[in-house]
Amino acid sequence: MRIIDRYLGGAVVVGTLVTLGVLLPLLGFFVLADEMEAAGVDGFGFGGAMTFMLLSLPGYAYQLFPIATLIGALVGLGTLASRSELVALRAAGVSVAQIVRAAMLGGVLLALLAVVLGEVLAPLAEQRGAELRREALSGEVAQQTADGFWAVDDGAYVNIREIRSGTSLSDISIFQVDAAAGTLVSTHADGARYVDDGWVLQGIARSRVRPDGVEVERIAQARWDSMLDPGLLKVVVAEPQALPVWGLYKYIRFMRVNGQDAGAYEVAFWGKVLHPVLTLSMIFVAIPILLGSARSSGMGRRIFAGVLIGILYYLISRTLAYLALLFGLSPLLAVLAPPLLFSAGAMVLLRRVG
Repeated sequence: MRIIDRYLGGAVVVGTLVTLGVLLPLLGFFVLADEMEAAGVDGFGFGGAMTFMLLSLPGYAYQLFPIATLIGALVGLGTLASRSELVALRAAGVSVAQIVRAAMLGGVLLALLAVVLGEVLAPLAEQRGAELRREALSGEVAQQTADGFWAVDDGAYVNIREIRSGTSLSDISIFQVDAAAGTLVSTHADGARYVDDGWVLQGIARSRVRPDGVEVERIAQARWDSMLDPGLLKVVVAEPQALPVWGLYKYIRFMRVNGQDAGAYEVAFWGKVLHPVLTLSMIFVAIPILLGSARSSGMGRRIFAGVLIGILYYLISRTLAYLALLFGLSPLLAVLAPPLLFSAGAMVLLRRVG
């Protein structure tokens, strides 16, 4: 059984890697074609677009992993079925449960690979790609750190702790030194909005530090002459799917403390936590399709079936996620329901073919 486990599990792993090797270049081509529209703007040329595309691939691979696993299992095990090897295994006394176990062992390795991809490689690569693209297109000196977004804005140092969107900011600190007058001006604003082609600060506390003392003034709102572009700030805003689990957890706590809706980030958090379960469930779904068709279905039909199931899963999971955000349903339940539903359907089919 150890030999059989390695053989069947290896077929699942190889099939998944081959599937990713086919899908990722296609996605990369579309990403590169989209980025070529910005090529040639402020030094962002073909090399920059190619670098951004390559740094985006780990994130796309992580998102594609469940569907790629489903298609990979159908391809890998389907190859064995077309050569009657699965039929021979069952005739030799290998049960359906043993075939499922062997395939799942390969799925565990793939789930671990997906975790490394989604928690280590993809966040770092996407953050670096966004920084390179931002610097090339805007020409501004900016950096995203654990303390928020930092930028040099016409001689002033700006720290923005939260970017809700490209046109809505929160918890802003501006530091500016007037060397001629020998003063340091420190400005803190509760928020800022981009209105009529300009920024408006709200809830302002401004401190002027002079050699002879400190002068403090409070202003309800004021115009902010800043060179920060809303388009630049939109690039800085991290999509929930691009954050690692620990980053999502900390951001959810931050938003709850500040009384903000963290629904989208909670859905993304549970999606990442349950991503290995989804990967295994896709392999589980593939097995009854193979055992039910045995040698009667060609490779093209198996791949087509895998694509249809993947699309159906995507539609159901996205629908439940939107319903959870709209009606305040449990994000955990919204994320857990699709793999449970598909696994239950696969169990029914396995009982019929077993």
